Amino acid sequence: MATPLHTRPSAFRRFVDSEASGGIVLMAAAALALIVANSPLAETYFSALKTYVGPLSVSHWINDALMAVFFLLVGLEIKREVVDGQLSTWSRRVLPGICAAGGMVVPALIFASLNWDNGEVIRGWAIPTATDIAFALGVLSLFGNRVPASMKVFLTALAIIDDLGAVILIAIFYTGELQMWALLGAGAVLAILYGLNRAGVTRLLPYLALGVVLWVLVLMSGVHATVAGVALALTIPIVRPVGGASEYGVYSPLHPLEH
Repeated sequence: MATPLHTRPSAFRRFVDSEASGGIVLMAAAALALIVANSPLAETYFSALKTYVGPLSVSHWINDALMAVFFLLVGLEIKREVVDGQLSTWSRRVLPGICAAGGMVVPALIFASLNWDNGEVIRGWAIPTATDIAFALGVLSLFGNRVPASMKVFLTALAIIDDLGAVILIAIFYTGELQMWALLGAGAVLAILYGLNRAGVTRLLPYLALGVVLWVLVLMSGVHATVAGVALALTIPIVRPVGGASEYGVYSPLHPLEH
C-alpha cells in the first residue's frame, strides 16, 4: 500500500534524518569558504572572521566554542562505546590507540625529515600531528549506513585520541604562557564534576552549568578550549541500562545529552 502523501516526510526532513547530511553540509561549507577566500570577497570574508561578537571574534567562537561542543559530542560517543559498546574491552581499545600514536609520530617524522636543515621551519614539527577530526568524521558520514558501526567507532576513537594528543603537544611546545591559576581552577571544577558523578547526580543542568565554567577557565589558561568538551563528556554519568532504566532508576543522562 502506498504511503499517503500527507504522512510522507518532507525532503528537508529526509535530508536532516539522513546520516550523510552532516558530511554533505560540512563539505559544501568548506568548498564555499575556499571559493570565497580566493575571490574578490576575500577581504570581506576574513574581516568578518575577525569581527568581535562579545569577548571573542567570530573565528574564536567557531574554533574555541563550537568546536568544544563538537568535542563534547564525540567525547560522549567514545564514553558510551567504552562503557557498553565497541570499545568495551582493552583488546578493542589498543588498536585505535596505536594507530593514533602512529598518526602523530609519522607525520612529525616526515615533516622533520623534510625541514631538518631549516632552523625556523623545523619548529613546526608538531603541527602536522593533528588529524582534522571534523572532516574525518564528515567524510565517513557520507557513506551512511554502508560503513559498519565498528569501523565508525574505531575511526572516531582514532581521530579523537590523535587530535587530543596533538592539542596537548601544541599546548606544551607552542603556548607562550600558561595561566596556572586558570588551570588550577579548571582542575577544581573537574573535581566537582567528578564528585557529582560519584554521588549519583543525574540532572544534566549542574553538569552543563559547570561545563561552561570549565570551558571559560580552560580558554583563559592558554590550553585549547576543545579539551574542556572532552573533559566534561568524561564526567557525564552513563549506566548500562537494565530493561531500559539505569541503576539510578532513571534513564542514563549521557544518552539524552548525546541525542
